[in-house]
Amino acid sequence: MAITADHQVMSSPRLNNPSLNSHANTASNGLPGGFVVAPVLIYGLGRIHHDGHAAETGIPAGEAMVDSLVVDQVLKAATLRERPPVDGAMGKFFQTSAGFNSSFLSDHSTLAWSSVAGIASEYPGRLTQITAHGLATGVSLTRVLAEQHFPSDVLVGSAVGWLVGRYVFHRHSEHADNN
Repeated sequence: MAITADHQVMSSPRLNNPSLNSHANTASNGLPGGFVVAPVLIYGLGRIHHDGHAAETGIPAGEAMVDSLVVDQVLKAATLRERPPVDGAMGKFFQTSAGFNSSFLSDHSTLAWSSVAGIASEYPGRLTQITAHGLATGVSLTRVLAEQHFPSDVLVGSAVGWLVGRYVFHRHSEHADNN
């Protein structure tokens, strides 16, 4: 359903606002850095303060991001989807001209949601949940507002990131329980 609405959403006159698009692009390129830094910071602080829980949270979060980006890149190479600015936002798949710049999936969304999946699993406090999920949602929304991705690109990228992140954390938890 989302893929069928992509062209309509991206063709909306409300989305065609150069100032909005520029600000959204700046935000969407800056926000993912926090998701990359967070696991490293959590791990480092855990080691410095002898907090095993924090140190053990950072490792699978990093692994989840790497794993989800591998899945992301394979799907990009398989789908070869045009980006919204190409061909009137038709979003055609299997276009060799898309090459390594394929729109489907959104790397930014995949990365953000894979990081959130683990961190939010290990730190279930309300403030952590709201902040982590809110920022990841912000990454996904700004990719569409910046006209860098179609809604389905960020929706599927978010789902892939979340699922891979949850899988990695589940596997690490099982391994920790067996030791």
